[in-house]
Amino acid sequence: MADDKTKRDFRDRDRVSADEDYEVRYFAKQHRITPDQVRELITEHGNDRKTLEREARKLHG
Repeated sequence: MADDKTKRDFRDRDRVSADEDYEVRYFAKQHRITPDQVRELITEHGNDRKTLEREARKLHG
């Protein structure tokens, strides 16, 4: 089931969903990596946003 974008609370703001293409694309663009790299990071490290941001910085340089 797709996210209801009219509900604007931030309960899962600290996670990145690999199932939601727009979240993956946004995270990839934000950190200048590919969507495939984002999915690999999620597979390796889980979907915690802080952990993914740290690991994405390592990838990008």
